[in-house]
Amino acid sequence: MSELEILRGSVVDADAEAIVNAANSHLAHAGGLARAIAQAAGPELQRACDAIAEVPTGTAVATTAGRLRARWVIHAVGPIWSGGDAGEPELLAGAYRSAIEVAAQIGARSIAFPSLSTGIFGYPLELAAPIAVASVRTAWAQHAGRIDAIAFHLFTEREYEAFSAAAA
Repeated sequence: MSELEILRGSVVDADAEAIVNAANSHLAHAGGLARAIAQAAGPELQRACDAIAEVPTGTAVATTAGRLRARWVIHAVGPIWSGGDAGEPELLAGAYRSAIEVAAQIGARSIAFPSLSTGIFGYPLELAAPIAVASVRTAWAQHAGRIDAIAFHLFTEREYEAFSAAAA
C-alpha cells in the first residue's frame, strides 16, 4: 500500500484504471460530475448503466468506461445529507468502502475518487472529508497487494484543502 494521494483536478481526467462516479441510485447522469463523466465516456456508459437495477445508497457497482482513459467507472452512491441523524456517516463510509471492494473484484490496480455526496447531495465537506479519507485508508489496507494506487481528484480548492487536512 502506497501513500494516499490528494490531487487537484477532475476525476474525469485521472490516469487510473478505475474512476469513481458520485452517482445517484438510478445511475442517471443528470448533472454535476456524473454528467461530465457520461459526456466524456459516450453512449456506451449509459447503455451499461441502463442494464443495472437500482443501486442502494452506501454501495457501488462497476461499468465499462466507454471513451474515458480509465477502463472502468465505479458508480458509488453516497447519501443525501439530511442533517446527520439518518445514518449519513455510515452510508458515506460504505460508499467509499464498497467502491474499493468493487475495484478489487474487477482487478483495478489504481482508483481515482472524487468527493462523494458533497455536491448536489449537500453533505458538509468538513464532515465528509475525514470520513472519506479514513474509509479509503481502512478499505485499502484490507486489499493490500491488490490495489497499488488510490488518489482523490478534487475539483475545487475548498475540496482540496479539506481532504489535505483530513489526510494529514
